[in-house]
Amino acid sequence: MKKWILVSLLSLPFAANAEPIELRAAGSLKNAMNDIVTAYQQASNKDVHADFGPSGLLRKRIENGEKVGVFASANMKHPQTLQTAGQGDNVVMFARNQMCAIAQPNVKIDSEGLLAVMLDPNVRVGTSTPKADPSGDYAWKIFAKAGQLQTGAQEKLEDKALQLTGGENSTKAPKGRNTYGWVMENKRADVFLTYCTNAVLAQKEVKDLQIVQMPAPLAVGANYGLIVLDNAQADAWKLAMFILSEPGQTILADYGFDAPLKQ
Repeated sequence: MKKWILVSLLSLPFAANAEPIELRAAGSLKNAMNDIVTAYQQASNKDVHADFGPSGLLRKRIENGEKVGVFASANMKHPQTLQTAGQGDNVVMFARNQMCAIAQPNVKIDSEGLLAVMLDPNVRVGTSTPKADPSGDYAWKIFAKAGQLQTGAQEKLEDKALQLTGGENSTKAPKGRNTYGWVMENKRADVFLTYCTNAVLAQKEVKDLQIVQMPAPLAVGANYGLIVLDNAQADAWKLAMFILSEPGQTILADYGFDAPLKQ
Protein backbone atom coordinates (compact mmCIF):
# COMPACT_ATOMS: atom_id res chain seq x y z
CA MET A 1 0.00 0.00 0.00
CA LYS A 2 2.77 2.41 1.00
CA LYS A 3 4.73 1.75 -2.21
CA TRP A 4 1.61 2.24 -4.36
CA ILE A 5 0.78 5.55 -2.69
CA LEU A 6 4.28 6.97 -3.10
CA VAL A 7 4.60 5.79 -6.70
CA SER A 8 1.20 7.29 -7.53
CA LEU A 9 2.11 10.61 -5.95
CA LEU A 10 5.52 10.72 -7.59
CA SER A 11 3.92 10.22 -11.00
CA LEU A 12 1.77 13.36 -10.66
CA PRO A 13 2.72 16.42 -12.72
CA PHE A 14 3.65 19.06 -10.15
CA ALA A 15 3.07 22.62 -11.27
CA ALA A 16 4.39 25.74 -9.62
CA ASN A 17 1.84 27.69 -7.64
CA ALA A 18 2.42 30.87 -5.68
CA GLU A 19 -0.54 30.32 -3.36
CA PRO A 20 0.19 28.65 -0.02
CA ILE A 21 -0.90 25.06 0.43
CA GLU A 22 -3.97 25.00 2.66
CA LEU A 23 -3.65 22.35 5.38
CA ARG A 24 -6.39 21.55 7.88
CA ALA A 25 -5.53 19.12 10.67
CA ALA A 26 -6.87 17.77 13.94
CA GLY A 27 -5.96 19.77 17.01
CA SER A 28 -4.14 16.79 18.48
CA LEU A 29 -1.73 16.98 15.54
CA LYS A 30 -0.84 20.65 16.03
CA ASN A 31 2.63 20.32 17.54
CA ALA A 32 3.75 17.48 15.30
CA MET A 33 2.21 18.94 12.15
CA ASN A 34 3.74 22.36 12.76
CA ASP A 35 7.17 20.68 12.80
CA ILE A 36 6.29 18.74 9.64
CA VAL A 37 5.19 21.95 7.93
CA THR A 38 8.42 23.70 8.94
CA ALA A 39 10.52 20.82 7.60
CA TYR A 40 8.50 20.69 4.38
CA GLN A 41 8.77 24.43 3.77
CA GLN A 42 12.53 24.32 4.28
CA ALA A 43 12.88 21.41 1.85
CA SER A 44 10.50 22.71 -0.82
CA ASN A 45 10.44 26.51 -0.52
CA LYS A 46 6.64 26.25 -0.68
CA ASP A 47 4.46 28.07 1.84
CA VAL A 48 1.88 26.17 3.87
CA HIS A 49 -1.01 27.76 5.75
CA ALA A 50 -2.11 25.39 8.50
CA ASP A 51 -5.23 25.65 10.63
CA PHE A 52 -6.11 23.20 13.41
CA GLY A 53 -9.33 22.23 15.15
CA PRO A 54 -11.79 19.44 15.88
CA SER A 55 -11.88 17.18 12.83
CA GLY A 56 -15.66 17.13 12.55
CA LEU A 57 -15.86 20.92 12.48
CA LEU A 58 -13.04 21.09 9.93
CA ARG A 59 -14.92 18.62 7.73
CA LYS A 60 -18.02 20.82 7.88
CA ARG A 61 -15.97 23.81 6.78
CA ILE A 62 -14.67 21.86 3.79
CA GLU A 63 -18.20 20.69 2.94
CA ASN A 64 -19.32 24.32 3.09
CA GLY A 65 -16.80 25.29 0.42
CA GLU A 66 -13.61 26.24 2.27
CA LYS A 67 -10.68 25.81 -0.09
CA VAL A 68 -8.41 23.16 1.41
CA GLY A 69 -5.59 21.14 -0.10
CA VAL A 70 -4.83 18.53 2.55
CA PHE A 71 -7.05 17.37 5.42
CA ALA A 72 -5.50 15.33 8.26
CA SER A 73 -8.23 13.98 10.53
CA ALA A 74 -8.08 12.28 13.92
CA ASN A 75 -10.28 9.52 12.54
CA MET A 76 -10.93 7.81 9.22
CA LYS A 77 -14.64 8.66 9.14
CA HIS A 78 -14.42 12.36 8.28
CA PRO A 79 -12.05 12.07 5.29
CA GLN A 80 -13.97 9.01 4.10
CA THR A 81 -17.18 11.07 4.23
CA LEU A 82 -15.54 13.64 1.95
CA GLN A 83 -14.32 10.86 -0.33
CA THR A 84 -17.81 9.38 -0.58
CA ALA A 85 -19.14 12.82 -1.51
CA GLY A 86 -16.64 12.98 -4.36
CA GLN A 87 -14.37 15.61 -2.80
CA GLY A 88 -11.19 13.52 -2.88
CA ASP A 89 -9.91 9.97 -2.91
CA ASN A 90 -7.22 7.64 -1.56
CA VAL A 91 -7.82 8.18 2.16
CA VAL A 92 -4.63 6.98 3.86
CA MET A 93 -4.21 6.00 7.51
CA PHE A 94 -1.01 7.87 8.38
CA ALA A 95 -0.85 7.80 12.21
CA ARG A 96 -2.33 6.07 15.23
CA ASN A 97 -3.03 7.26 18.75
CA GLN A 98 -4.47 5.82 21.96
CA MET A 99 -6.92 7.14 24.51
CA CYS A 100 -5.73 7.88 28.05
CA ALA A 101 -7.13 9.55 31.13
CA ILE A 102 -5.73 12.67 32.79
CA ALA A 103 -6.50 12.98 36.50
CA GLN A 104 -6.13 15.71 39.10
CA PRO A 105 -3.33 15.05 41.61
CA ASN A 106 -5.77 14.51 44.50
CA VAL A 107 -7.68 11.71 42.70
CA LYS A 108 -6.72 8.24 43.87
CA ILE A 109 -6.57 6.37 40.59
CA ASP A 110 -4.73 3.76 38.62
CA SER A 111 -5.38 1.84 35.42
CA GLU A 112 -7.05 -1.11 37.13
CA GLY A 113 -9.39 1.09 39.17
CA LEU A 114 -10.13 3.65 36.45
CA LEU A 115 -13.69 2.53 35.74
CA ALA A 116 -14.69 2.59 39.42
CA VAL A 117 -13.33 6.12 39.75
CA MET A 118 -15.15 7.34 36.65
CA LEU A 119 -18.41 5.86 37.94
CA ASP A 120 -18.03 7.56 41.34
CA PRO A 121 -20.86 10.15 41.48
CA ASN A 122 -18.47 12.62 43.12
CA VAL A 123 -15.94 12.45 40.28
CA ARG A 124 -16.44 14.82 37.33
CA VAL A 125 -15.52 13.14 34.04
CA GLY A 126 -14.61 15.44 31.17
CA THR A 127 -14.55 14.60 27.46
CA SER A 128 -14.42 16.34 24.13
CA THR A 129 -17.61 16.77 22.10
CA PRO A 130 -18.79 13.71 20.14
CA LYS A 131 -19.42 14.18 16.40
CA ALA A 132 -17.59 17.52 16.40
CA ASP A 133 -14.34 16.03 17.71
CA PRO A 134 -13.30 12.37 17.26
CA SER A 135 -11.79 12.41 20.75
CA GLY A 136 -15.33 12.68 22.07
CA ASP A 137 -16.44 9.80 19.85
CA TYR A 138 -13.60 7.67 21.18
CA ALA A 139 -14.60 8.54 24.76
CA TRP A 140 -18.11 7.26 23.99
CA LYS A 141 -16.53 4.03 22.72
CA ILE A 142 -14.85 3.70 26.10
CA PHE A 143 -18.23 4.18 27.76
CA ALA A 144 -19.72 1.48 25.51
CA LYS A 145 -16.95 -0.92 26.53
CA ALA A 146 -17.62 -0.06 30.17
CA GLY A 147 -21.23 -1.09 29.63
CA GLN A 148 -20.05 -4.51 28.54
CA LEU A 149 -18.14 -4.88 31.80
CA GLN A 150 -20.76 -3.53 34.17
CA THR A 151 -24.52 -3.25 33.67
CA GLY A 152 -25.65 0.35 33.39
CA ALA A 153 -22.11 1.77 33.25
CA GLN A 154 -22.46 3.12 29.71
CA GLU A 155 -25.60 5.09 30.50
CA LYS A 156 -24.16 6.46 33.75
CA LEU A 157 -20.97 7.65 32.06
CA GLU A 158 -22.78 9.19 29.10
CA ASP A 159 -25.15 11.01 31.44
CA LYS A 160 -22.43 12.42 33.67
CA ALA A 161 -19.80 13.24 31.03
CA LEU A 162 -18.97 16.93 30.74
CA GLN A 163 -18.35 17.83 27.10
CA LEU A 164 -15.79 20.54 27.73
CA THR A 165 -13.78 20.79 24.52
CA GLY A 166 -14.02 20.37 20.77
CA GLY A 167 -17.49 21.80 20.23
CA GLU A 168 -18.50 24.89 18.29
CA ASN A 169 -19.35 26.68 21.55
CA SER A 170 -16.67 25.17 23.79
CA THR A 171 -14.65 27.63 25.85
CA LYS A 172 -11.26 28.05 24.20
CA ALA A 173 -7.97 27.90 26.06
CA PRO A 174 -5.81 31.04 25.94
CA LYS A 175 -3.50 31.26 22.96
CA GLY A 176 -0.40 29.17 23.44
CA ARG A 177 -1.92 26.96 26.12
CA ASN A 178 -2.61 23.25 25.84
CA THR A 179 -6.39 22.88 25.92
CA TYR A 180 -6.40 19.91 28.30
CA GLY A 181 -3.77 21.27 30.65
CA TRP A 182 -5.78 24.50 30.85
CA VAL A 183 -9.06 22.65 31.49
CA MET A 184 -7.50 20.63 34.30
CA GLU A 185 -5.59 23.58 35.77
CA ASN A 186 -8.92 25.38 36.07
CA LYS A 187 -10.43 22.37 37.87
CA ARG A 188 -13.21 21.90 35.32
CA ALA A 189 -12.95 18.10 35.60
CA ASP A 190 -11.45 15.55 37.97
CA VAL A 191 -10.73 13.04 35.20
CA PHE A 192 -10.52 13.85 31.50
CA LEU A 193 -10.45 11.37 28.62
CA THR A 194 -8.25 12.38 25.69
CA TYR A 195 -5.49 11.11 23.43
CA CYS A 196 -2.33 9.90 25.15
CA THR A 197 -0.31 12.41 23.11
CA ASN A 198 -2.51 15.23 24.44
CA ALA A 199 -2.12 13.90 27.97
CA VAL A 200 1.67 14.13 27.72
CA LEU A 201 1.47 17.73 26.46
CA ALA A 202 -0.98 18.65 29.24
CA GLN A 203 1.32 17.20 31.88
CA LYS A 204 4.24 19.25 30.52
CA GLU A 205 2.24 22.38 31.33
CA VAL A 206 0.63 21.17 34.58
CA LYS A 207 3.31 19.03 36.17
CA ASP A 208 1.27 17.34 38.89
CA LEU A 209 -1.40 15.90 36.58
CA GLN A 210 -1.62 12.12 36.51
CA ILE A 211 -1.68 10.17 33.24
CA VAL A 212 -3.57 6.88 33.45
CA GLN A 213 -3.42 4.25 30.72
CA MET A 214 -6.66 2.54 29.77
CA PRO A 215 -6.94 -1.02 31.09
CA ALA A 216 -7.11 -3.56 28.27
CA PRO A 217 -10.93 -4.03 28.42
CA LEU A 218 -11.45 -0.26 27.95
CA ALA A 219 -8.61 0.40 25.50
CA VAL A 220 -9.57 2.42 22.42
CA GLY A 221 -7.21 3.30 19.58
CA ALA A 222 -7.52 6.14 17.08
CA ASN A 223 -6.62 5.80 13.40
CA TYR A 224 -5.81 9.12 11.71
CA GLY A 225 -6.79 9.60 8.05
CA LEU A 226 -5.27 11.84 5.37
CA ILE A 227 -6.96 13.02 2.18
CA VAL A 228 -6.02 15.43 -0.62
CA LEU A 229 -9.07 17.33 -1.82
CA ASP A 230 -10.06 17.45 -5.47
CA ASN A 231 -9.74 21.24 -5.73
CA ALA A 232 -6.16 21.19 -4.39
CA GLN A 233 -3.25 22.59 -6.36
CA ALA A 234 -0.62 20.04 -7.36
CA ASP A 235 1.74 21.13 -4.57
CA ALA A 236 -0.74 19.79 -2.01
CA TRP A 237 0.12 16.28 -3.19
CA LYS A 238 3.77 16.98 -2.46
CA LEU A 239 2.90 17.96 1.11
CA ALA A 240 0.80 14.81 1.51
CA MET A 241 3.68 12.71 0.23
CA PHE A 242 6.02 14.40 2.72
CA ILE A 243 3.68 13.55 5.62
CA LEU A 244 3.74 9.91 4.47
CA SER A 245 7.50 9.89 3.96
CA GLU A 246 10.22 8.88 6.40
CA PRO A 247 10.87 12.47 7.63
CA GLY A 248 7.19 13.15 8.24
CA GLN A 249 6.57 9.83 9.92
CA THR A 250 9.64 10.27 12.12
CA ILE A 251 8.32 13.62 13.40
CA LEU A 252 4.95 12.02 14.22
CA ALA A 253 6.73 9.21 16.10
CA ASP A 254 8.78 11.77 18.04
CA TYR A 255 5.51 13.22 19.37
CA GLY A 256 4.27 9.83 20.56
CA PHE A 257 2.15 8.80 17.60
CA ASP A 258 2.39 5.34 16.14
CA ALA A 259 3.60 6.10 12.61
CA PRO A 260 2.65 3.04 10.54
CA LEU A 261 4.54 4.08 7.41
CA LYS A 262 7.83 4.69 9.20
CA GLN A 263 10.68 2.44 8.03
